[in-house]
Amino acid sequence: MTVDTETRPLPAARHARAAVAVLFFTNGALFANLLPRYPQIKEDLAIGNGAYGLAVAAFPAGAITAGLAAGLLIRRMGSARVAVLGTLLTGAGILAAGLAPSVALFATALFLAGAMDALTDVAQNAHGLRVQRLYGRSILNSFHAVWSIGAVTGGLMAAGAMALGLSLGVHLAVSAVVLVATAGAALRFCLPGPDNEPEETGPEGTSAEKTGPEGLAAAGARGTSRVGVVLAALVLIATAGTLVEDAGSSWAALYLSDALDASAALAAWGFIALVGAQFIGRVIGDRLVDRFGQRAVARAGGLITAAGMGLALAVPTLPGTVLGFALAGFGVATLVPAAMHEADALPGLKPGSGLTIVSWLMRLGFLLSPPIVGQVADAAGLRTGLLVIPAAGVLVVVLAGVLRARQD
Repeated sequence: MTVDTETRPLPAARHARAAVAVLFFTNGALFANLLPRYPQIKEDLAIGNGAYGLAVAAFPAGAITAGLAAGLLIRRMGSARVAVLGTLLTGAGILAAGLAPSVALFATALFLAGAMDALTDVAQNAHGLRVQRLYGRSILNSFHAVWSIGAVTGGLMAAGAMALGLSLGVHLAVSAVVLVATAGAALRFCLPGPDNEPEETGPEGTSAEKTGPEGLAAAGARGTSRVGVVLAALVLIATAGTLVEDAGSSWAALYLSDALDASAALAAWGFIALVGAQFIGRVIGDRLVDRFGQRAVARAGGLITAAGMGLALAVPTLPGTVLGFALAGFGVATLVPAAMHEADALPGLKPGSGLTIVSWLMRLGFLLSPPIVGQVADAAGLRTGLLVIPAAGVLVVVLAGVLRARQD
């Protein structure tokens, strides 16, 4: 009975959870409205794969540049306000990118949008962890699942806008206004007070031994070197997840339209399949982790990613490739939430430091993937460039040992 009482949230906590879910939804939907439009933008700007890869890398470059500023802004303004302000500025940047008349302005707008998106990302995760501490159990996966719903919704909005023949400017302006207004309405239901004021915690937030990798308590006693190694591995695991996400966002539509001759509306389904399957993986992820442990779930996901997308690239067909992107999205579904949670529980670090480091450095995957895939695509074809997806799956299998095993 005691556990039931501790884990039953107050109405304010439930309202805050819903508000954070709205923030994740709008964040996922905003950028996803632009992604299926990339082939049109690439054609309008008349650029090759290499230049395109460098241009879209401006988004994660902006995120890395601004990411470490999120902590200072959150301490001064509060995580909820930073998340909503970041949403507003991200929407403006995405609209500017869609209307850019040159590749330089396109990259500049993406850089600014990426910087604002990074602030939103850290802030919404920070506020989500505040709510999670009130709940006393893990709910972070559910927020990332809602982000996937938002991404699917944004992709469907873009596909629908293209099917209706809406211009790029009208489509992105309407989506930005609707989504920013929705995020602003959620602000009043977020948790009040400063973010450096600790909430009452439940079982989820009280023990590093319970939630962290095996042996972390002992590692903390021996010093910080072991913690640094584990943190580096967690960054790589999260980066592997972002590599796969970026492949779906930056290249899926291009691969399906160019290599497999899919129509623009049909080509959008590569990205939609990836984030849709990712959503399913996150919805069932908590139950899978409780039953098998995060380590086993991550390893299985890595194998699914490597085998599914590897087979799709080896035997390229339109249905098989869409399925391959779906399997990749399902395989990496829990990686980023798991890495964030494990990093936040590492001993020997200041509160929030592990989360900030992983959130910041994992964006290297978004930064490095587009130009690398673009250069390989120009030299050997986009199908060869997309081998980064099965490679990321193999990396997860190798490094998953730092994640916690099943708790008996």
